[in-house]
Amino acid sequence: MTALFEVPAPLFKTLSDELPWLQAAPALAAQYLDRWKLSLDGRPLHGMASVILPVVRADGSPAMLKLQPTNEENAAEALALRSWPRDAVVEVLEDDPATATILLERLEPRSLSDVADDTEATRILAGLLRRLNEVPAPPTVRRLSDVVAEMLDAAPSLIPRLADPTQQSFVRRYAALAAELAQEPGDRLLHWDLHYDNVMAGRRAPWLVIDPKPLAGHPGFEVFQVLHNRWDDLLGTGDLQRAIRQRFDLMIEVTGLDRERAIGWTLVRILQNVLWDLEDGEEDEIDPDHLQIAQALTGTLVV
Repeated sequence: MTALFEVPAPLFKTLSDELPWLQAAPALAAQYLDRWKLSLDGRPLHGMASVILPVVRADGSPAMLKLQPTNEENAAEALALRSWPRDAVVEVLEDDPATATILLERLEPRSLSDVADDTEATRILAGLLRRLNEVPAPPTVRRLSDVVAEMLDAAPSLIPRLADPTQQSFVRRYAALAAELAQEPGDRLLHWDLHYDNVMAGRRAPWLVIDPKPLAGHPGFEVFQVLHNRWDDLLGTGDLQRAIRQRFDLMIEVTGLDRERAIGWTLVRILQNVLWDLEDGEEDEIDPDHLQIAQALTGTLVV
């Protein structure tokens, strides 16, 4: 039998450990097309870890069918989207928690990355983040404190893989900071991956948030993604450190976050990325861009 569609080739790299799922994705899609009375309406799209099919519902309305391997990060995706203000996030039309399959409203093919003015784009994103973080996390959502505990368990064996002893020292400080902040991890419903490409133009609202990886925790954990995306815009200012601080200050102004805690959680995010890279064996140094962020926020030279 001919497959319903071909899985986008990039997913075989980003989901290389999910080959059986990738091979079964067309058949899985066929089940939901039948179950939710959908018809295909274009070529398949993809995220970093999902197949996204343009579809039309039985009433003729357009939608997007999102297929993804079930994991800890996406298990509460539909729950989170339904918990946040409707006019701030993409709408869930149908979902099946057993497979993390979600039918979403169709948005416009334009994100905040397409807004030319970096300050305007950041202000819009910060306003959305403030609204999302006003919502307490449902009790079943994965907790930031557990994520930090996993990081701290892994840190002692991974940090020595950094080639530079000075960088090892800084990362150990970030681990100590993570342990301190985890004493008050927060209870807000976090997105975890809110950057400019995860805010898309809507038809019923100007901008809507997509693709959360829900956590229950402190909103300061969200700021890092805003700082390290649209990096070329920061480089283009001619004063990278100043530009990072200005973007951070705008986030603090709009969201009302405590400045010091937001800095602390941003350093924890840098720790998280360092540990991921070391675990994957991809790097033996801290990402230079992340070092720039740390230096801009702390005033400490970390190289």
